[in-house]
Amino acid sequence: MTASTPSTVDYSYYGGAESFSEGKRSPRRTEVVAPTAKDDGKSYPGPPQDPSDFLWIMTEEPHRSRRMAILKAHPEVTKLMGHEPATKFVVVGVVSLQIFMAYALRNTHPLSLPFVVCAYAIGATANHNLFLAIHEITHNLAFKGIAANRILAMIANLPIGVPYCSAFKKYHLEHHKHLGEDGIDTDLPTQFELICLNNVLGKVFFATFQIFFYALRPGFVRTQIPTRWHLFNLIFQVLFDYILITTLGLNSFIYLLLSSFLAGSLHPSAGHFIAEHYVWDGLHQETYSYYGPLNALNYNVGYHNEHHDFPSVPWTRLPALRRLAPEFYDTIPSHPSWPGVILNFIRDREVGIFARAKRHTKSKATGGEAVKAAVAADSEEASTPGSSDKE
Repeated sequence: MTASTPSTVDYSYYGGAESFSEGKRSPRRTEVVAPTAKDDGKSYPGPPQDPSDFLWIMTEEPHRSRRMAILKAHPEVTKLMGHEPATKFVVVGVVSLQIFMAYALRNTHPLSLPFVVCAYAIGATANHNLFLAIHEITHNLAFKGIAANRILAMIANLPIGVPYCSAFKKYHLEHHKHLGEDGIDTDLPTQFELICLNNVLGKVFFATFQIFFYALRPGFVRTQIPTRWHLFNLIFQVLFDYILITTLGLNSFIYLLLSSFLAGSLHPSAGHFIAEHYVWDGLHQETYSYYGPLNALNYNVGYHNEHHDFPSVPWTRLPALRRLAPEFYDTIPSHPSWPGVILNFIRDREVGIFARAKRHTKSKATGGEAVKAAVAADSEEASTPGSSDKE
């Protein structure tokens, strides 16, 4: 590589990038609303990532520092924080819709075209909405009281068919507090997934069965100690499922389960699972936002940089947060399409299971002691009054 041939970059000099065509890159996948000298939205700031390993970084996660900078520049941002009363009405409406659909399809064969179409177009969209309702409620943003939020989460859980909202709460708060930390953030793929799924067929399998990876991975990475809320969630869900099956029949229950599976599979809304934290375009950027129309069906979860910066701002006010601090958000690359993310993830050699930023735990302890120390710190912080992520 010489200074006289800047357009023909030999990426093999970067180590591990020989598997990609030398000097050739896929079209850029992300966009920047307000380009800067650092990122014009067209070129690539870095070489392709080594596809044999994750992106291990030493820097602190970016959201804490950006949160402090925004608070300093726009102290009025605190006015956007607090619970959103409308959330409970949306939850009740979507739960009612799914119960009605289960009733309407009670005599329809699960393998029939109308059943499958309804499960994909209506059921999967509705249940994905409920996934993200639970995500919203996990941050105590539906009610002021913690218990009321937990109860609403269990109600939102009902059409999903399997109990998970109580377990999700603990894992998700750790995802915020320990973003990218190996062994704690269970949103991260494991080494086993990297080895087995790091090719086109593997990525198709992963994208199709995403829901199972997110449901089962936490148990393999680190199990939780059950609490009374786990038990309440289990009893409430099993009782609902029993009543549903005995009154409407097995087809209605199959509809709800199929809706949940499709919601976390090759569904437009499911693109956010990959869009949020996978690394793209040679950028060492851990979180990406999406500002498109699918946010209207998904509690504005596409405003993901904004959400990680301020988890105490509810879904209805995340657009206002972005408008309040455009100098911080318009310069960050974002995704133009969730369905496009799924397609590009599968076909693009420059992104895959490996395209996640990981960091070691902050504790000086080693091995399991590091994880235990971090979890203990979480438990102590979670019980501290005034914490935006309190239990």
